[in-house]
Amino acid sequence: MKVLIDGKKIANALLDDLKTKSSPLMRLDVILIGNDAPSQLYVKKKKQTCMRLGIKTCIHKMGKFCGEMNVIRLIQRLNEDPEVNGILVQLPLPPKWDILNVLSQIDPTKDVDGLTPINLGKLTQGSDTGFIPCTPLGCLKLIQSIPDFSIQGKHAVVVGSSFLVGKPMATLLTHANATVTLCHKYTENLEHHVRQADLLVTAVGKPNLIPGTWVKEDSVVLDVGISRTELGLVGDVEFDHAVEKVRAITPVPGGVGPMTVACLMENTIRAFHEQMRI
Repeated sequence: MKVLIDGKKIANALLDDLKTKSSPLMRLDVILIGNDAPSQLYVKKKKQTCMRLGIKTCIHKMGKFCGEMNVIRLIQRLNEDPEVNGILVQLPLPPKWDILNVLSQIDPTKDVDGLTPINLGKLTQGSDTGFIPCTPLGCLKLIQSIPDFSIQGKHAVVVGSSFLVGKPMATLLTHANATVTLCHKYTENLEHHVRQADLLVTAVGKPNLIPGTWVKEDSVVLDVGISRTELGLVGDVEFDHAVEKVRAITPVPGGVGPMTVACLMENTIRAFHEQMRI
């Protein structure tokens, strides 16, 4: 049975469940640097979702020339503030900033984006005590929503090797007992690998990078990439051709994006409860 994976519907169901676990005492602080339009939109969506759940949100807007150390000092203040349960630095950061250094300053118990070295290390170890990055976690939940589909034993191909999506996604799929191929910009003959994928996850942000003809018959495709073109927003996978062949696929937009925000809320609520030892 062909399935168009409705990320909005699945995210709404998760948010409805989270609403029963949320509290007005919960607080998420977001650091927004510069005037990047997509970043401002993403932060707005996160704030709206927090309002839906009754979670307090504080947006710290800083100019693109504010300086890396000023952001680090802000993070350190938020780390020490007992009223702050979650800290998120909206990416991307200004050019030439040391992104790993900035993110590593966040208290791992407040790292609801799951991107500090400690939380990524726990994920690699297979520990369930850390926070999982929101987009890979959302992708995993979407895959698990597909009727009669098991990750175990499948050949999963992840295209894009960033520490934000690709690498943690490959790790999650490995823990779920898939055989994983991780592709990147130096991969030779990408088509060969894509054609073998029972489960394909792409996170590159290059419009229609993967022709629909490459996609394996009856496979599952999660398209994390999103690009703005003259024809509107498109993903990494040529959707119109791929949708005719696959078992299940996420649309762009409306697929992975809503689940990323919902998983951020899930991590924030969990952080609060663990900090309060509830």
